[in-house]
Amino acid sequence: MNDQNKPKLNEDSPKTAMGGTAVKPSAWRKLLSKKWTAPAAFMAAAAIIVTLMWIYQGADETTTTAPTTTDSAVSQGTTDETADTTETEDTLEVIASANETMQWPADYTQLEVVSPFYDEKAPSEERQAALIQSGNTFMGNMGIDLANADDKTFDVNAALSGKVTVAEQHPLNGSIVEIKHADGLVTVYQSLSDVQVKVGDDVKQGTLIARAGRSELEKDLGTHLHFEVRKDGKAINPNTLLTMASADAAQ
Repeated sequence: MNDQNKPKLNEDSPKTAMGGTAVKPSAWRKLLSKKWTAPAAFMAAAAIIVTLMWIYQGADETTTTAPTTTDSAVSQGTTDETADTTETEDTLEVIASANETMQWPADYTQLEVVSPFYDEKAPSEERQAALIQSGNTFMGNMGIDLANADDKTFDVNAALSGKVTVAEQHPLNGSIVEIKHADGLVTVYQSLSDVQVKVGDDVKQGTLIARAGRSELEKDLGTHLHFEVRKDGKAINPNTLLTMASADAAQ
């Protein structure tokens, strides 16, 4: 066989060890064979995941964040009560129509109101005066606070006849007593010392139940009495009823 009849080999094609034509590696295989390819791919995937998490969290905060208010009327008592500052004549008539008219829980002629009841409809200056600060939180005063000028203690008496339902020590409000009366009425006495009654006692109007003391929540007031009136679980302004009692006493 002469040289012209022999099959020609492509001298440019690389040979395998057995003499066959080698297959050229693809561009992807060349890329993946690099040492830096795997770390680079991992970093890219991590960057994508972090970006998606950041976008998701930003959208979640936008939808769940709500504005807060500073003038909140929160009860100072042991349960979460809301202020009922829309007292009607019917409410007062129910309270005054019993056999007793509410009396001051202490000798008001020797005392002064050092912190008034929070009325959300009152002018801004009066509402500010009725705020109680606890740390960074401000709460509306759901009762009134009585004290005398010389910071001395004084007797605390039952404003109405009823049954003692609470007599305990509270970490913020000091010693507290609650008395249940007819028609869903409850009187609350806080910041006490020398408590004289216990749960289950029946007390008559004017009975000595404790003496004025101090509390952590209103420590700036010194020795005082915090007094609340609740009707069907809602705080009402006790000063309205006590003013009626003062008028009756003056007659």
